[in-house]
Amino acid sequence: MSSSSEPVHLNNHHRDTLLQIFQHPTSHNIDWQAVVSLLEAVGTVEPRHDGKYRITVGGETKVFTPPRHKDIEIDSIHDLRRMLSGAGYDALVAQMEAKGKEV
Repeated sequence: MSSSSEPVHLNNHHRDTLLQIFQHPTSHNIDWQAVVSLLEAVGTVEPRHDGKYRITVGGETKVFTPPRHKDIEIDSIHDLRRMLSGAGYDALVAQMEAKGKEV
């Protein structure tokens, strides 16, 4: 796990999830477990006693409620997009889109 605000090297699965989060229009089928895996690679994920997760990316921390089903909620995607953008991952997404994920 990294708490740095610098984008880190991501594996293919993480890059695919990152691209899904930044996809326009917003995807309705992003797997929660894939998001947690990405967030563990780029930040800190702390499960709480109430079933929620305290997530820190860059300098921002937010509490997320896991979805009832396997896919993350649209509002949570928008929150994640904002957090990841603040940590510089929007630039990485732009690079991946320009280079066909060859980053």
